Amino acid sequence: MVVRKLKKLVGRVFVFILLSLFFCLCPFVFVLCSIKMVAIDFNNISKQYRLGLVSTRTLSHDLNRWWQMNILGKEDPYLKIGDVNVRSSKGESEYVWALKDINFKVEQGDVLGIIGKNGAGKSTLLKILSKVTSPTTGTIKARGRIASLLEVGTGFHPEMTGRENIYMNGAIMGMTKAEITRKLDEIVDFAGVERYIDTPVKRYSSGMTVRLGFAIAAHLEPEILVVDEVLAVGDAEFQKKAIGKMQDVSKGEGRTVLFVSHNMTAVKSLCSKGIILENGMIKEMGAIDPIVSRYLKGDSIVENHKRWNTPTIAEKGFELLEIGVRRQGGDFFDTMRVDEPIEIVIRYRLNEPKKMFHLTLHFKDESGNKLFSDSISRENDYDFFHNKGEYEAKVRVPENFFNWGVFSIDLYVVEDRRSAFIVEDDIVSFTLVNAEIAIENWMGREPGEITPHFKWSEKCI
Repeated sequence: MVVRKLKKLVGRVFVFILLSLFFCLCPFVFVLCSIKMVAIDFNNISKQYRLGLVSTRTLSHDLNRWWQMNILGKEDPYLKIGDVNVRSSKGESEYVWALKDINFKVEQGDVLGIIGKNGAGKSTLLKILSKVTSPTTGTIKARGRIASLLEVGTGFHPEMTGRENIYMNGAIMGMTKAEITRKLDEIVDFAGVERYIDTPVKRYSSGMTVRLGFAIAAHLEPEILVVDEVLAVGDAEFQKKAIGKMQDVSKGEGRTVLFVSHNMTAVKSLCSKGIILENGMIKEMGAIDPIVSRYLKGDSIVENHKRWNTPTIAEKGFELLEIGVRRQGGDFFDTMRVDEPIEIVIRYRLNEPKKMFHLTLHFKDESGNKLFSDSISRENDYDFFHNKGEYEAKVRVPENFFNWGVFSIDLYVVEDRRSAFIVEDDIVSFTLVNAEIAIENWMGREPGEITPHFKWSEKCI
């Protein structure tokens, strides 16, 4: 009897101790569960290229690198030189930093949008993460399997069929054949290539290749999904499916997604955080809405609006006082949309009369290709003579004329209809954003840099 009571007492004490430990540890368990794990850690990532060449590709440079690093035990001498990656300007060094000192962390379950102009280093960063290329300096630590969709055809063997490539990609990610087989039908159905699944991938169109590549990357359950702008290759139907799938992967399944795109509507809809890359360096990072706004506005004082109290652009009695691009009736700091008219404002002063005088504007795309030109003289052929005084010229561009993107303007000041005595290249640039479109209705960027809406008519005959 005594032994039985003793056992009951010991049991009660034991239960009491367990309950006490449980309640004591609960707060700590809650804190640990609330702490997000770091999925990707970019530590001092830099990537250097020698323009036009692989490695140094010169015997003197290779010998110097070997001598400094292997004999003298010093750092790579060519890491101390190199220009910042500004693609629009000519540098002095034959070495260029595609990425420079990239440091940030991505938490598990984050959807990170990486935005920036062409040549900013976005694709290079994703290639390093995907182990397509290696960094010049720094390390990347990633937790979990990575599935990447970078360039069309990346990760595919052209001689193998679509089915074989699915199994090969799954095996590379560490999945068993049985696991891949369970996902096979879902992948094929999503990609919409059932008829060609046993055809060599080299016979696929670029759109079919992208479809299959995305379906594999999204359905083989990677912990980290990396998607570059390659989705722009697909048709509108598939773009909508892909966007929806990435929403499911990120929000429903809690996986980490890195998304690169020039479509700010898609970026804002998908991503919770964002990074702006500029000239291979991180310019800004934070919550996605202010990051997108900051990127779209840019350095507006410098780029889309210039004003001089003491004119620096002056010649033959002409002084440029102000030039800028804005939403019609708005401010130069306002975001400009494609579905709203914009206006170019030019203020100038003439210190002497001018005969046969006019202004001409050349509009260019982001790559510097000239799209078209327009001149005020076309509207005022009778008024080529200008007296002394201060003038303001406005050019109205109707809504839905430009596509969304970045554009620049060259200014020509012309006299006697023949000679331009002032030519200012890229005097201002401006950014137009897409109209607010529900993500489910997003059809992607229309081809071309201008999208004029012509008048159509149709009838049943």
